[in-house]
Amino acid sequence: MNLVYEEGGDVKIATVQSASGSGDSETWQATSLSGKKIKLKAKEVWIRFEKPEAQAVMDEAQLLSKEIDLQLLWDCAPEEEFSLLDVALEYFGEQVSISQQVALAIALQGAPVFFRRKGRGRFQRAPLEQLQAGLAALERKQKESEQQALWQHELVAGQFPEALKSSAYQLLFSPDKNTSAYKALIAACSQTGESPAQLMIRCSAIESPLAYHQGLFLKDHFPNGTGHNKSIGVDQASYEASVAELPLAPVKAFSIDDAGTTEIDDALSVSELADGSHRVGIHIAAPGLAITKDDPLDQLARQRMSTVYFPGDKITMLPDSVIKQFSLDEGAARPALSIYVDIDAAGVVNNDSLQMRAEMVPMAANLRLEDLEHLVSDESLQDESASYPFRKELAVLWKAAQLLHAGRQEKRVANGLRPEQLGVVDSNALARDFYFEVSQADGTERIEIIPRQRGSVLDTIVAEWMIFCNSASGQLLAEHGLPGLFRTQKGWGPMRTRMQTTPGPHEGLGLDYYAWCTSPLRRYSDLVNQWQLIALAKHGVTAKMVAPFPPHDAVLMGIAADFESCYQAYAEYQDRLEKYWCLRWIAQEGGSRTVYVRHLKEGMSRVELVPLHIPIPELAIHPRMTRAQVLIADVDLLQLGAGVRVLEIESPAKIAEELTNEIAEESLNKPAEDESPE
Repeated sequence: MNLVYEEGGDVKIATVQSASGSGDSETWQATSLSGKKIKLKAKEVWIRFEKPEAQAVMDEAQLLSKEIDLQLLWDCAPEEEFSLLDVALEYFGEQVSISQQVALAIALQGAPVFFRRKGRGRFQRAPLEQLQAGLAALERKQKESEQQALWQHELVAGQFPEALKSSAYQLLFSPDKNTSAYKALIAACSQTGESPAQLMIRCSAIESPLAYHQGLFLKDHFPNGTGHNKSIGVDQASYEASVAELPLAPVKAFSIDDAGTTEIDDALSVSELADGSHRVGIHIAAPGLAITKDDPLDQLARQRMSTVYFPGDKITMLPDSVIKQFSLDEGAARPALSIYVDIDAAGVVNNDSLQMRAEMVPMAANLRLEDLEHLVSDESLQDESASYPFRKELAVLWKAAQLLHAGRQEKRVANGLRPEQLGVVDSNALARDFYFEVSQADGTERIEIIPRQRGSVLDTIVAEWMIFCNSASGQLLAEHGLPGLFRTQKGWGPMRTRMQTTPGPHEGLGLDYYAWCTSPLRRYSDLVNQWQLIALAKHGVTAKMVAPFPPHDAVLMGIAADFESCYQAYAEYQDRLEKYWCLRWIAQEGGSRTVYVRHLKEGMSRVELVPLHIPIPELAIHPRMTRAQVLIADVDLLQLGAGVRVLEIESPAKIAEELTNEIAEESLNKPAEDESPE
């Protein structure tokens, strides 16, 4: 005997192997057409039959079910509940076969729009209104299915559907997975074996792998675009009122930056005192005089947290109009927050002479590293005949900078760390700074990557005095009980450097206090600290009563956490695009390039000429800084990978262990600390 039943919404047939019980309590041990052993109860069975064979019945029923006119069946069916046999007799006639009954069961079970199941082999036709709504939905679904199939065909053929072009980026980066467009994209990817990004680049919906990497970042951090609302800016009346009361500083200040710097945050000045000593001024651009807590500019800066730097471009924290208004550009007096300190003839800093004030600072010059770096040396600074701008001032700053550096190294050693060497340790060491220059040639982008060794005299002057300024700012905040955003480092591990609202030592820099304040045009942490310092400069011991952020302020704690995560995400994006352009640099020479690499640790190596880190397992057994010649080919700009073949391994470089460790660790892991605040 064979039994017709329903399982999982499908009509099935099983052949009885044994039976027990009788009537409504009868049960059967049976075997389904798929060979599955099942147990069926009488209440689960729709139809019983002896012949024909189960498989033949099912085969014929499946064919017949496709021919059943559901609309006619609905018209023929009574309004009240009916049995399968009743409607079968009505539809097929008195001589209805088992195959026809099973076919009808399949059709009824698979047509919930037309019929509702009411029990074992019993149904009721749907009300007319529901039927009409269901048929309309089926029609829409059919059209969507047809549209999806058409889109899929176009995508496979390398043509991006016209109707989807306006939403291409949304489809790739933040899709609604229930839409026909997304389903068509995924189906096309399954057919071609490509990722969505690969397929959309092939279809020209996404311009390039670079656009993909940029879009991925912008989706998370700039969903509304990178531009600034033109209506947001500094209120001119408020600005003029804030600077009108500022005294004019009796100095001639100058900045030191590379040629590409447009946000000039800091400058220096040197004034000779009567006793032959000097007063050094560190002057920081002061947007905090006009931007106030919770105003539109503050909300914008708090949302962005920092300027985003990456090869070829940047996304500024503040609008260009605000940057231009406060940047310490040469030729006029600019509003600034200045920290002054006296140094004696030997270059020793007198920390007791520390003072701070808001003022207008005359900007005499914007010096550029490209113009001066090759001229400024320890020897030329002492040479009275040397002719370049601000030689005497730079000589004073250099003498003190060396002592500041030495003092920090004593504390580093006391903290159990190796001292950092001053200047360029080894001209052959791996460079840590690079200029990325993207140009157009014959309609094709070309990248030039220019290494630059840190450690020059000018580098050291700027770095040490900016570190001193950040340290002095942290000290002033701590001594007056003002909270701020302090950069601390203590102990070891990946999270040893952190941002917090209370003072703490920075062991890596060898400082008791460290609070970023030298870049308020490009870092929100510095702007926040500037507000606190301005309150201190204007109100002294009563600053806690008027400062924007009082002690234990929950908002400030939230800013510290948000800045930390945001700053890390921006750094990761910068690293990602640097890797992209490094691979472009390799690929633009015929798709492959032979280069020299240095093994760092655990099989990770760095290309000597560019900041590209690549895994080379073959070098894992060799000492650090082992030099090897490799062929890099098969560059994948989307996945940011490449194939590497080792051609030759040279003898390990004879470098001091201290230098080896320092370079290896710093090259693999960019410091959490901006030790060179430029």
